[in-house]
Amino acid sequence: MTQQEYIERESRYGAHNYHPLPVVLQRGKGIFVWDTDGKKYFDFLSAYSAVNQGHCHHKIVGAVCEQAGKLALTSRAFHNDVLGQWEEYVTRFFGYDKVLPMNTGAEADETALKLCRKWAYLKKGIKDGMAKIIVCDGNFHGRTITIVSMSADPEAYRDYGPYTPGFVKIPYNDIPALERALEDPDVAGFLVEPIQGEAGVYVPDEGYLRRACDLCHAHNVLFMADEVQTGIGRTGRMLACDHEGVRPDILILGKALGGGVVPISAVLADDEIMLTIKPGEHGSTFGGNPVACRASMAALEVVREERLTENAEAMGRIFRDRMRSIGSDMIAEVRGKGLLNAVVIRPKNGREAWDVCLRMRDNGLLAKPTHDHIIRFAPPLIISEEELLDACGIIERSIRSFD
Repeated sequence: MTQQEYIERESRYGAHNYHPLPVVLQRGKGIFVWDTDGKKYFDFLSAYSAVNQGHCHHKIVGAVCEQAGKLALTSRAFHNDVLGQWEEYVTRFFGYDKVLPMNTGAEADETALKLCRKWAYLKKGIKDGMAKIIVCDGNFHGRTITIVSMSADPEAYRDYGPYTPGFVKIPYNDIPALERALEDPDVAGFLVEPIQGEAGVYVPDEGYLRRACDLCHAHNVLFMADEVQTGIGRTGRMLACDHEGVRPDILILGKALGGGVVPISAVLADDEIMLTIKPGEHGSTFGGNPVACRASMAALEVVREERLTENAEAMGRIFRDRMRSIGSDMIAEVRGKGLLNAVVIRPKNGREAWDVCLRMRDNGLLAKPTHDHIIRFAPPLIISEEELLDACGIIERSIRSFD
């Protein structure tokens, strides 16, 4: 089949809820992927930072294959011999009393919202049904009905109403706005992305997270960090919150937690918060399944053993410096932290970020626009300096082709 035939088959039989770059991938290894014609590309999206450890890492794939051949799923109706091992490993790795496993980032965010409200009613003493959670403009926590209710653009979801109540939206990176919102005694928590990824890799001012966390604690409000995309080494620290020494009351993880091989997400908190959820009040058939748990332990071991956090920090600085040196009038701004970066594209002669991504595809590198004028660049954290500079050459050549 041709690539166009593959694309047409998806269009005919699948829902039209995505707008992919027109390329059909068949194989991946490390930082590279190959299409059905055998053409090789740098992967500079990493499945939205799910493939931090690189495609098909042998240690993660090996752990999955070994476990899948023994026991793949029990549900939580029974115990199994892997879940407790994973729970001990993950709680010690990140420094929390308890962990609740789910499958996707959106599920983990929903879990955190439920936990926060349960804690508010049982521990803080907020009247039933009155708890509020502060969120930020520009947020992206998933696409469930509850989460789109606190979306950056509710109009985009107007056909899915009525919206879930109980959210207070404030500007991102705005401490005075947070201070005002926290004056409401019915506020239970503040949910925030340490860096807003889907919004265009917006990095807040230095000290924002530290000040926000301190304000929350001063008002007996839970500070909840959505590190689904920024966690597991992506920003040059194991967690983006680590840049400011912030320990969230509720930590939300996903994507690279499973090494890009199987989906697994997690919510971590201490006993006072986590144990407000009782048997039967929350769960998932596949959450914490043995295969995902084995993959997750292997994925975290790879990040630590291969020093991927340190590599992300070093390669990120090189990438941003290299992008800023291009000097094209199509580049309006370069921003990011670690290997989560964005180049803001200034339209030129009718050409926009989508056109740049198509040209990069033609030249052997895959990335995707967000919000029409921003290109997010997030390669696997295993990338070497030589590989990074080769990729930067492709990006520069692609942008300059529009001069």
